[in-house]
Amino acid sequence: MLTHGVPEYMRSDNGSEFTAKQIRRWLSDAGSITAFIEPGSPWENGYIESFNARMRAEFLNGELFDTMYEAQVLTQRWVRYYNQVRPHSSLGGRPPAPQTVIPIAA
Repeated sequence: MLTHGVPEYMRSDNGSEFTAKQIRRWLSDAGSITAFIEPGSPWENGYIESFNARMRAEFLNGELFDTMYEAQVLTQRWVRYYNQVRPHSSLGGRPPAPQTVIPIAA
């Protein structure tokens, strides 16, 4: 949001972490409207459904947060791992957005 601005709509599934009153209030205060896909219709947004499934399986199911700050720090760490470190099968085992670029020898 800092880089690209606040989106007009924030679309997500109907999971409790996305429908929580505090999250909806935070988005509203930021100027974004919450929109949810129809229950039982994951095909409406396959990209977010895939991300949500990975986030739940690889991160949320293994954590208990004592404070909001702890949740923020651990979430930022996991997102950094998800975007910059984890191998991606469709990229030949490379991460989606590596921190460094390795030049290809010609």
